[in-house]
Amino acid sequence: MAFDFQVAIDSAEPHVLADWWAEALGWQVEAQDEGFIRRMVEAGYATEDQTMRHHGALVWKEGAAITSPDPDRPRVLFQQVPEPKTVKNRMHFDVRVGADRQEAEVARLKELGATELWRASQGPHEWVTMADPEGNEFCVA
Repeated sequence: MAFDFQVAIDSAEPHVLADWWAEALGWQVEAQDEGFIRRMVEAGYATEDQTMRHHGALVWKEGAAITSPDPDRPRVLFQQVPEPKTVKNRMHFDVRVGADRQEAEVARLKELGATELWRASQGPHEWVTMADPEGNEFCVA
């Protein structure tokens, strides 16, 4: 039996990081249902402290998701955690752009706030390891 899945990433500021990754990947931030959030607060299932305003919209404070224009790709959820990132990721994204676009994409991602960490290769394959604004490593290949 095959299962569907999403990728969850711990984050200090999930809405900010979701915005960044949506821009980086050409995906979109998943809309949150303001009416549903209000009903949950009014019914006592949630508190105002669990919500916030982001770009003028009422959202759940602890999470934001991005989705691809291709519905077959997994959803990525950014969830708020209290502790900062302290060690290298055990899992990371490989953003595959192709050798002909690699340098332009690295430059674009730097302009968006990514940091280049190092470059590596194995046989004919080359990649650039970078970090997003919260320090999560990812590769551009």
